[in-house]
Amino acid sequence: MTRKHSIGARALKRSVDIVASAVSLAVAAVPMAILAALVRRDVGTPVLFRQTRPGRDARPFDLIKFRTMRHGEGDDEERLTDLGRFLRSTSLDELPELWNVLRGDMSLVGPRPLLTRYLPLYSPRQARRHEVRPGLTGLAQVEGRNALDWEERFELDVRYVDTWSFFGDVTIIVRTVWSVLRRDGISAEGHATMPEFRGADA
Repeated sequence: MTRKHSIGARALKRSVDIVASAVSLAVAAVPMAILAALVRRDVGTPVLFRQTRPGRDARPFDLIKFRTMRHGEGDDEERLTDLGRFLRSTSLDELPELWNVLRGDMSLVGPRPLLTRYLPLYSPRQARRHEVRPGLTGLAQVEGRNALDWEERFELDVRYVDTWSFFGDVTIIVRTVWSVLRRDGISAEGHATMPEFRGADA
């Protein structure tokens, strides 16, 4: 949360994150074990993809997801497996991120955590996305996901920072379920996910 929100509002959001992620991890334990076995058969070990991402106030944390690509040479699209493509289109590859939510690295709702190397490329306004914890889903994800260009995506991230509310989060979660079922905005045209961010002025 931004510092303009009350301590009570921040505490409520964190409490919801803890309870919802703990319950979700318990419910999803068996499906996640099955997915882990499928990923291991598809791409080998390790089953989980780990990468340092910037969190709230740009503090680094290790994001975890199911692996969707083979090791080796080639671009992301070439290394993405059929199972990996399915996991991404259904967002099942992101289930392990519930652990990041439980730990406090992330929230259920917030701007998606991007790559650390993008940090020096943001404009001051774009950098405001780090005033809150990154989320499993966010306003940009329900307004177009990876089909948005970078400018549109960052504007939605900042709008979320400025307009957060508990009921707004609930609305985003409900819309996320609908978007996942419809598989909207899985990738930008010609890319496995999004093109590289080149900077605010690029």
